Amino acid sequence: MKFSISKDVFLEGLQKVQHVVSSRTTLPILSNVLLVAKENRLVFTTTDLDVGITGSVEATVTQEGATTLPAKRLVSIVKELPSSEVEVTVDSKNYATIKSGPSTFKIIGLSDSEFPPLPDFAEAKSFKIPQQEFKNGLKKTSFAISTDETRYVLNGIFASFREGKLALVATDGRRLAMADMDLEFPASHETDVIIPSKAVSEIQRLLGDSGEVEVKLSDSQISFTVGDTFLASKLIEGNYPNYRQVIPGDSNERVTISREALLETVRRVSLLSSDKSNSVKLVFSENQIEVTANSPDVGEAQETIEVGYTGPDMQIAFNPAFLQAPLQALDTENVYLDLIDEMSPGVLRIDGSFLYVLMPMRVTN
Repeated sequence: MKFSISKDVFLEGLQKVQHVVSSRTTLPILSNVLLVAKENRLVFTTTDLDVGITGSVEATVTQEGATTLPAKRLVSIVKELPSSEVEVTVDSKNYATIKSGPSTFKIIGLSDSEFPPLPDFAEAKSFKIPQQEFKNGLKKTSFAISTDETRYVLNGIFASFREGKLALVATDGRRLAMADMDLEFPASHETDVIIPSKAVSEIQRLLGDSGEVEVKLSDSQISFTVGDTFLASKLIEGNYPNYRQVIPGDSNERVTISREALLETVRRVSLLSSDKSNSVKLVFSENQIEVTANSPDVGEAQETIEVGYTGPDMQIAFNPAFLQAPLQALDTENVYLDLIDEMSPGVLRIDGSFLYVLMPMRVTN
């Protein structure tokens, strides 16, 4: 196997697939990237057996072949190469020689025959989704994915393909984010799946602002094709909780707030929230919200935001990180905060498809 390639193109191809490589694996082959040189393309593939990704770049192939090389080590080497042109030769024992300008590196690889194949989606249901809409939907929800491994079904995004819509939902039990989008697909394709957080992170790296992503679903796997990059992942098995039960009914008060002002205020004030309570308090009175936090050992912070509020005086406390997360993910000028009372969840909405349910914290005076 022998090929020459631009350093930048080589690095770009490697970086697209390197995040899938597991740093904690008992199978040495899973630490490697599969390289296939064929028809003036170099194809890269990595997998951790749960998630797999493959992509390709242009290369000048003088001898076709395949091998696997240590992925992280290869990325480190290519980053540091002194010349813009790279020549790679691999012998029959998977011994790779990498030459660039005055530098020569030799690395020991493993046979490509040991590398596990990615799943086949020949009989799968297929959906085509605008990349930008899908990217925005994942951005608006993925921050609420649970990291608690004891509740495994919450360690991903629930994707519901129903009635001409794709709904994306994430929750960790204390907050819930939801976004949906119109999508054309046959009734026979209606289904609900849970996409694991690692696959969500990887597809977010790949999605752009134009074109479509092709999504394929089999009984236990999902795949995404973006351009010439293919990502496959196992789905999370289990029953996702009925998220609609968590969404409160009609609110008593709706407050229109500048997203940027609320984000900046909560960020500043939360600097003095106590480690124990980890909350900021929102005190509503006529035409203003007073945002406060205090820590008995450190001090207190207070800031006022002017809003159009004419309801009764009310106060409600939220976890500041949970309140900031959707404000950082959104790009609208204003948000709406719907409130029932001091003990019920608050609901953050926008003009568009998004809602965020946030459980209140105990108000401390």
